[in-house]
Amino acid sequence: MTVLDDVAPAVGPSHARGRVAELAAIRVRAVAGPCEEATQAQHAKGKLTARERIGLLLDPGSFQEVEQLRRHRASGFGLEAKKPHTDGVITGWGTVEGRTVFVYAHDFRIFGGALGEAHAAKIHKIMDMAVAAGAPLVSLNDGAGARIQEGVSALAGYGGIFQRNTKASGVIPQISVMLGPCAGGAAYSPALTDFVFMVRETSQMFITGPDVVRAVTGEEITHNGLGGADVHAETSGVCHFAYDDEESCLAEVRYLLSLLPQNNRQFPPRAACTDPPARRSEVLLDLVPADGSRPYDMGRVIEEIVDDGEYLEVHERWARNIVCALARLDGQVVGIVANQPQALAGVLDIEASEKAAGFVQMCDAFSIPLVTLVDVPGFLPGVGQEHGGIIRHGAKLLYAYCNATVPRISLILRKAYGGAYIVMDSQSIGADLTYAWPTNEIAVMGAEGAAGVIFRRQIAAADDPEAMRARMVKEYRSELMHPYYAAERGLVDDVIDPAATRETLIRSLAMLRTKHADLPSRKHGNPPQ
Repeated sequence: MTVLDDVAPAVGPSHARGRVAELAAIRVRAVAGPCEEATQAQHAKGKLTARERIGLLLDPGSFQEVEQLRRHRASGFGLEAKKPHTDGVITGWGTVEGRTVFVYAHDFRIFGGALGEAHAAKIHKIMDMAVAAGAPLVSLNDGAGARIQEGVSALAGYGGIFQRNTKASGVIPQISVMLGPCAGGAAYSPALTDFVFMVRETSQMFITGPDVVRAVTGEEITHNGLGGADVHAETSGVCHFAYDDEESCLAEVRYLLSLLPQNNRQFPPRAACTDPPARRSEVLLDLVPADGSRPYDMGRVIEEIVDDGEYLEVHERWARNIVCALARLDGQVVGIVANQPQALAGVLDIEASEKAAGFVQMCDAFSIPLVTLVDVPGFLPGVGQEHGGIIRHGAKLLYAYCNATVPRISLILRKAYGGAYIVMDSQSIGADLTYAWPTNEIAVMGAEGAAGVIFRRQIAAADDPEAMRARMVKEYRSELMHPYYAAERGLVDDVIDPAATRETLIRSLAMLRTKHADLPSRKHGNPPQ
């Protein structure tokens, strides 16, 4: 069977014109896809078709399709009688805000979007084209996994995708948008990409589905309960962004792309800025209580500092004790890592360390300067954390910062205690500039804990131990935790007026724009796993 078997032969006064008419007819069928009932079924599930999704993602009229006429060559199990155009995946390129973006979209209406040999070959080709062109790749995933009727050829197709995901990592931005079920091997490709978007109720990701879980473990669970958007956004951390509908989801993909460079050799696009670089914010000091035991919302602090108060938080609902966000300062894209005192007092734990480490690595790969806002009382203590590998996971964040060569600025707002202070991009691990507010408390540990260790004997021998403890705490705080102690020893570059934070950061970023740093020659590092 060829693409012409079901098209009327060329007719008319000109054979060439007849061929053009044949081509037009073929394209109409390829674009239309299967029957209208299949499209209605897709819409009935609250889902758009693959072409509708591409239309929302890309600038109007910019999509150029590749291999539209491709069909599978498999036989058996009735496949020889079903050879639709595109083979269930639409591939090509277009633009987002005028910049080139490559895309592939599974068409669930054809074989349930399942991956076969030809289907995989199309994806391989568009991935190779994206890397060669140095442009982002967006996958719109809505497929039932491997096409079982094609056997091991389908599995080999997944291997080719995984290999290309890995080779493209850190070279071009890769974004996976989950718009339907994604099971088994199909779930690994999104996990290898830079960002994963999901839509509530309609998209799921899991290695083994509810039926297998029930058969093996006896556990009863729904598809969404096992691998829905909320599960991966809040519990597993697989999903970076979750939305209620496809339209909102794809709009945010466009926004994210506006903050990313085309590839690792370019810088993120700079935007025109109407927010004055020297704008002072007198409310910052009011937002952050001087009492280190009182919580506050770090998000409010970020809003006061960045352009127009706008930022895109990554992994917003996972590991909430640390904030990772993309924003702009004087039009320049920056990555912000900040402790969140509203959640677990802003401590570092296993999940926060892993979340921040991945974000730092992404920013470093794509030339995005890092601004770290520090208010950290330490690492979360506990048997669960120690047995869960907090040493190993905390080292991931330490490694990511030490390995980053982009401009790095650290600002200590309040607490900066112990090893967590060092890990949060301190001067000693390579921050280019370290600033502090006059409310800072930089120390090995909090005054209460330190006094209990240093003056343990004096406190125990005192007539009034509690009074002695209070006195020793005050002494330790005044001697070793006053706001200028670290500055006097060169551990911070300056103590600044909080109201001038925005201007200070913008001036510093401007100076660091031409920073150049090389790592030692090596095949690759061996980061903590």
